[in-house]
Amino acid sequence: MNTPAWDDPALKAGSMVRAALWLVQEVGEGNTFTKGQLRDAFPGVSQIDRRVRDLRDYGWSILANTEDASLTTEEQRLSKVGAAVWDPKERRAAAPRNTLSAKEIRAVLERDDFLCTTCGISGGEEYPDAPNRTALLSVTRRTTVLPDGREEVLLLTECARCRAGSSEAPARADEVAADIRILDPADQRRLSRWIERKRRVTTPLDRIWSAYSRLPAEAQDEIRAALEKELR
Repeated sequence: MNTPAWDDPALKAGSMVRAALWLVQEVGEGNTFTKGQLRDAFPGVSQIDRRVRDLRDYGWSILANTEDASLTTEEQRLSKVGAAVWDPKERRAAAPRNTLSAKEIRAVLERDDFLCTTCGISGGEEYPDAPNRTALLSVTRRTTVLPDGREEVLLLTECARCRAGSSEAPARADEVAADIRILDPADQRRLSRWIERKRRVTTPLDRIWSAYSRLPAEAQDEIRAALEKELR
């Protein structure tokens, strides 16, 4: 099958396919592009960034600055071209086959208390920094390195905003386990209580620090002076 031109007006293809062709024909494997260049290439196409991310399900590796420190926040790198999604047969062959059932989705949502595991927002709740936008939860897959070094694809609940901002980097349970081992026993016990309760339990010191941090500078100065007097 001949590779069609990404900007051919006669091309009957969705934005994911046309974005893949643009990456191959205009960017090239190993090269970088910016979000601005992508949007300029597809004016008026909503969620074109999301369509590019969808290519990862077909074996494409597209890195952001969270995976490649040489990139700016506006840049991405086409690290590897995956399946030729413009070829219907190849796209079907490479498409993810393990679609979750409604029962499986419900089980994961219940396990995660119907909260985004990244930011903690619940479905339908308004974002504090965007009052006119409500959270939409979904169950997504995350490649995870387990404490014993095994790599598995596991399920978790995420809101649409956190999912859009997530990277290809695997979740590192092995690194978390290693960090826990070097904690002193008192902190390990405290962490165990947080894990058992599924939330961090703040101490009086935590609450005082949080309240102090919100005070105006002049009030903080007076608190600091009073504390120094107490410590004499």
